[in-house]
Amino acid sequence: MPPSTTKPRVSVHTLGCKLNYAETSTLASSFAERGFEPVPFGEQTDVFLLNTCSVTENAEKECRKIIRRTARESPGAYIIVTGCYAQLRPEEIASIDGVDLVLGAKEKFDVLKYVGNFDRSAGPKIFASEIEEATDFHFGTSSDSDSRTRAFLKVQDGCDYNCSFCTIPDARGASRSAEIGEIVQRARNLSHEGFHEIILSGVNVGDFGRKTGTSFYDIALALENDSEITARIRISSIEPNLLTDEIVDLVASSQKLCPHFHIPMQSGSDMILRLMQRRYSTGTYWTLVGRIKNLMPNACIGADVIVGFPGETDEDFRETCEFIESLDLSYLHVFTYSERPGTKASTMKGVVPVHIRRERNRSLRMISEKKLRAFYESQIGREVTLIIEKTGDGYSENYVRTMLNRDLPLGAELVHARLLNICGDSAEAELLEVLASRRVEVLLPIL
Repeated sequence: MPPSTTKPRVSVHTLGCKLNYAETSTLASSFAERGFEPVPFGEQTDVFLLNTCSVTENAEKECRKIIRRTARESPGAYIIVTGCYAQLRPEEIASIDGVDLVLGAKEKFDVLKYVGNFDRSAGPKIFASEIEEATDFHFGTSSDSDSRTRAFLKVQDGCDYNCSFCTIPDARGASRSAEIGEIVQRARNLSHEGFHEIILSGVNVGDFGRKTGTSFYDIALALENDSEITARIRISSIEPNLLTDEIVDLVASSQKLCPHFHIPMQSGSDMILRLMQRRYSTGTYWTLVGRIKNLMPNACIGADVIVGFPGETDEDFRETCEFIESLDLSYLHVFTYSERPGTKASTMKGVVPVHIRRERNRSLRMISEKKLRAFYESQIGREVTLIIEKTGDGYSENYVRTMLNRDLPLGAELVHARLLNICGDSAEAELLEVLASRRVEVLLPIL
């Protein structure tokens, strides 16, 4: 990189999950500490870092599109690519015009060690160790929006499961976790900084601490009992076989842990679940949802579902639809199955035509819309606490998205409100009281 009398600029961009966003924030901070000036994605920059996803083919296509766009709009930029796609197929990324550095899962948190003097003359460089070497845990924290009211805190990484459709174990390595004491301290810091909600994030958060003799229940209990943490705590996606009765009981009795569970289902057919190598049955899932709603009637429960998995017949899909209809779910995240190279599922027989996959996706999305409306209707008239985002919209404890029916006082971030009626995919709410307002006008980046 040529010498300059002004600060060099760095732009970062993230594809994929909230965990990636938390990690990108950490990587961006390392550049800021080195004296770089952060600039928004899409603006002229000297260094560009892309944190990639490889869950679907579309994510990989988007990655390639962004790299080419950046190389075209900032022709002199030093382009760094990391993340899951970079770990799985580093040579493929290095072959894209404009890429200068590819970093694997072990190397990405030492990005400044590998950039050297940003020399582009030698062509693209690859540093990607075997995934078995990615054994260290690195924290990550990111905010959900510019309003800095909700923060994602990474507490776990990697996965020891072997679902037949998934590349994550090969992209992120074995399951590993943070220490409970450090998580509590970071949560305290976020609460002191004015965040009103902390979302515990990871690849498989329910597997937290298993190798060190602790558990996700232990971290939830520690956060619940810490009086310095005033922010509410939300659990990100958690596997049904790891969402234990004691965790559910703790949330049910808590004023801090949010009554919102996102529980991957993937299919409502036991045969397809077996082909997917999932670790539960539809019966287990049905019992879990029933127990949550029995203890917390107003709890929000979401589910991931994959349609078009190899071997999924019309009858299997019908079973899935009927199973979902029988459950007291609040919403679905529907994914169309995408072949991932190197997975067991990619070689299975019974490939479902793409047009049928898309039709099934549309069908489940319609069911999801009905489920969400029914859940919102059940909440009308309730009084809730809303965390306000930059747009003025908010989220309740049980994840009802809201629009307030009048302008908020300047700086309001946490309010008491009553849900009035449904407006599209949100609920209209009446402001009752402002509980907290912004403490400072100048907001600094998370470090």
